[in-house]
Amino acid sequence: MHQSKMTILSCSMDPESRSSLIAREAERLLLQRQCDVDFIDLRELELPVFDNSNCYDHPSYERLCRAIRDADGVLLAVPIYNWSVGSAAKSLIELTGATGAGGRKSAWFDQIVTFVCSGGLPHSYMAYGSLAMSLMLDFKCVINPYVVYATERDWVDGTVLSDTLAARLRKTIEVKLELSSRLSSRTYSSDWEI
Repeated sequence: MHQSKMTILSCSMDPESRSSLIAREAERLLLQRQCDVDFIDLRELELPVFDNSNCYDHPSYERLCRAIRDADGVLLAVPIYNWSVGSAAKSLIELTGATGAGGRKSAWFDQIVTFVCSGGLPHSYMAYGSLAMSLMLDFKCVINPYVVYATERDWVDGTVLSDTLAARLRKTIEVKLELSSRLSSRTYSSDWEI
């Protein structure tokens, strides 16, 4: 049986990031399911500014592209700020999604993407939507319809997932694994197209 390879991209720069805590719990759940997990914390990796030129020479570029491109699924753990995902996630996608000269191909094409979000207010729960739509339309990603969105109300003592949040994360991970398994035999391969 094929061992699923999952990449978790923790995109918060906050040293006390709650989205990163959820990402670590997702990692634990995936490891329990015998997945090969590549956990990348952007706080520990220098992310070059996307300039469509010199950024491709940065050592982080190839590391990130490979982690996304070679995965059976990607989990994006993002903070929600100002009704959108944090800027590091967008910078990551700009860097690894561009093609340009040199025969590069976006790492995101046909990827199965799951969102895990941490925000301040409950009514920002759809703030990841514009990024999800961009991934779906630009890169033909399959977006997991189950999303984790947590606020401070979803934590016990600020560091432990509430039972409700933990249950939502478990279901989101189960759906991610099922999507990855069922779509692993796809015969198509996407590129830039409308």
